[in-house]
Amino acid sequence: MLEKLQIVKQRFDEVSDLIIQPDIISDQKRYVELNREYKDLRILMEKREKYIELTDNLKEAESIIADGSDEEMVEMAKMQLDEAKEGIPRLEEEIRVLLIPKDPEDAKNAVVELRAGTGGDEASIFAGDLFRMYTKYCEGKGWSVSTVDFSEGTNGGFKEIQFEVNGEDVYGTLKFEAGVHRVQRVPQTETQGRVHTSAATVMVFPEAEEFDVEIDPKEVRIDYFCSSGPGGQSVNTTYSAVRLTHIPTGLVAQCQDQKSQHKNKEKAFKVLRSRLYDLELAKKMEEDAAKRGSMVSSGDRSAKIRTYNYPQGRVTDHRIGLTLYDLQNIVNGDIQKIIDELMLAENTEKLKANDDVI
Repeated sequence: MLEKLQIVKQRFDEVSDLIIQPDIISDQKRYVELNREYKDLRILMEKREKYIELTDNLKEAESIIADGSDEEMVEMAKMQLDEAKEGIPRLEEEIRVLLIPKDPEDAKNAVVELRAGTGGDEASIFAGDLFRMYTKYCEGKGWSVSTVDFSEGTNGGFKEIQFEVNGEDVYGTLKFEAGVHRVQRVPQTETQGRVHTSAATVMVFPEAEEFDVEIDPKEVRIDYFCSSGPGGQSVNTTYSAVRLTHIPTGLVAQCQDQKSQHKNKEKAFKVLRSRLYDLELAKKMEEDAAKRGSMVSSGDRSAKIRTYNYPQGRVTDHRIGLTLYDLQNIVNGDIQKIIDELMLAENTEKLKANDDVI
């Protein structure tokens, strides 16, 4: 373990030197990449210091116990030995997980898109419930949520809503939410009290920086229109809303959230960049998942990943067979326990694939 950590320390020293070089600072893409690597390596350096301290304590305690000349010192050494023996395996496991090669996308912000699926009005209401769940979760983590575009449902909720999330390691956390979410409950419109099943699709894109994707302006058609409110009526008379169509791929991105046409255009381009970037990323994820046989983040957006069953108060994540009888708290934003289990499952898969790391 110490040999491996020594190699990491050499890289940390190298990166520490590189990020203060003027030619690196002037290369934005390289500078951002190295800063992310520096942040990850610094965490490992802190674990390395703790690991060295515990192994030194272990050796010292064993030496004092073997000597045995001072009874009081021997008693203290025994406590120190127990502490080290308990702490070292736990720390080694933490380091093993940290040594798994990190996905460079994980540190990015994210664009999230919710779409009502099968189930009519109830599916739109459910998409609205999911939006509220994610908003509460993000607020709890200190992340900012900003709406990009939306289309309201006729009886509440959303036919579709797109929003940006900014914060620390956003994509690496929210990527586990991508897929089809199902709800089983009695709709408000149901007079017979029958349980219906509706669905909504969640898509999560890493937010692409300008240097990640270059868009040729000649390949983008730009349309300006009036922002619309509930029922599709125009809510302002200025053409502030912006729709971008990327001609080579047919991808569309639009924004009507801001009053300024310029700001809407800026946001729409950000979404279009992220969509184009995600196209390439989705191919890579499918290849990686096929290699690993991964069930956790396969990139398959048509996959049914979670069911929210109201009559029984349970939520089931089908990828890892996790069932929690805590529906009310979960739909109120308490989804961290599910994400933690999914992260653990993915890290276990990666550890198996990286057994030669240590």
